[in-house]
Amino acid sequence: MAGGKMSARQKMINLMYLVFIAMLAMNMSKEVLSAFGFMNEKLVENNISTIKKNKEAYANLDLKASEQKEKFGPLKVQADKIKTYSNDFYDYLAVIKSKMLTEIEDKYDYEAMDKTDWLDTYFFKGDSYTAEGQEFLDRINTYRTNVIEVIGSDSKFVNVLNKRFSTNPVIDSETEKEVPFLKARYEGFPMIASLTSFTQMQADIRNTESDIVTDLLGGKLEEALSLNNYTGIVRLNKSAYFAGEKITGEVVLGRYDASLVPDKVILNGKDATDAVQNGQVILNMPAGNVGEKTIKGTIYFRENGEEVPVPFESKYSVIAEPSSAVVSADKMNVVYRGLDNPISVSLPGVGDNNLSVSATGGKLTGSRGKYIIRPGAGKITTINVSAKLSSGKIVNSKATFRIKDIPPAVGLVRNQSGTVRMPKSGLANIPITAGYEDFDFDLKVKVTGFKIKIPGQLTIIVNGDRLTGAAKQKLQRARRGDQINIYDIKATANGVPIPKVFPVSIELNN
Repeated sequence: MAGGKMSARQKMINLMYLVFIAMLAMNMSKEVLSAFGFMNEKLVENNISTIKKNKEAYANLDLKASEQKEKFGPLKVQADKIKTYSNDFYDYLAVIKSKMLTEIEDKYDYEAMDKTDWLDTYFFKGDSYTAEGQEFLDRINTYRTNVIEVIGSDSKFVNVLNKRFSTNPVIDSETEKEVPFLKARYEGFPMIASLTSFTQMQADIRNTESDIVTDLLGGKLEEALSLNNYTGIVRLNKSAYFAGEKITGEVVLGRYDASLVPDKVILNGKDATDAVQNGQVILNMPAGNVGEKTIKGTIYFRENGEEVPVPFESKYSVIAEPSSAVVSADKMNVVYRGLDNPISVSLPGVGDNNLSVSATGGKLTGSRGKYIIRPGAGKITTINVSAKLSSGKIVNSKATFRIKDIPPAVGLVRNQSGTVRMPKSGLANIPITAGYEDFDFDLKVKVTGFKIKIPGQLTIIVNGDRLTGAAKQKLQRARRGDQINIYDIKATANGVPIPKVFPVSIELNN
């Protein structure tokens, strides 16, 4: 159409064609404006629904905090701060939206909201920002910072917050240059587009509240229900048996929770509420005369506004003065070379200060019934006990324990063993650790080195517990689905070298 000599008729046809294209563009523009309006309506409805759900979550947390202050009190403090920050920011955006629509007669005539003048004047002043524009940016940044401060920089929601409430420059798709956030998102945009953007930001605020508060409650409930908080308890029908008798009873699971504090405790008919420490009823009473005794009572808790009684009963036997000592390993039936193994020594009816305790096959330290045995190079160690009873009789007893080396540990990534799925960026920045999945000693395990094998790359030897620069460079060549092997892990437990550490594998998921 642009070249050659055209007749008057052809020029007229070309002109009509251009007018037709312009009309189509105008119609499309109106359709887009209406689409923004309908989207804004949906977001408003969603915000109303989310606000209602958040109120229920806050109310649930308030009730639980009133019933179990130790457990849910700290969570309520966090939730209240997030609620305050969210309401302030949400209301601020509502004020901007109200100002924007002040001169709009029909708030649902979206096709009339095609002007850019109001927000361009409200936020921008030449190449810089107005006070209102700068405040808008500051509000976004402050909200993001405040919420992260409440939940902690290691929270899984930090990345979500940084993405939802980012004010970083935006790359222009045409020029490939950085454009300041405010100009890229709001300068020159139709009013209805900016209105929808503000409503979307309000939705992000309410969704952030919902995600975090729900996770706080769910995490505490998951923690309470975790089997890690349970221990096996053997309940025998009686606590003393004659030779040849059958032992009867059952093994049950019991949950220990220091933050679960009862409202009231009745023990053997007396109020024992003051005896509760760290969620446990501490028993401190005379054993009584020889014979079978009963301990029973009721623990009262408050749940969903109602009092819930939990009865308990147990029996024990008071026996006569014994004639031999009782020696037991506090942790297990063996002792470990290189470790401080706790040993308890007691003799019913004899004070700890009247016991004489010694050991062969290891170094023994401690006093008053609590000792530490550090085994030597042999295979067994023996604890010798001598005591003088109140009758004047001398009782000698001994107990022999097997000596074992420290068992193998397992390699860990994010406290997980075996094959761990995680992103490449995560592996590059976290330490490789080691530990024990079923070992009752409290050990300080430290990784001092390991080997890493990346598919298609030579094995890399790493000193320390984190990937070196060279290892990170080779890791960058790995692809999604690749399995990275961490093996030949060197580690110490309380300064003692661990003979073997099982490997751990990482499957890259991005």
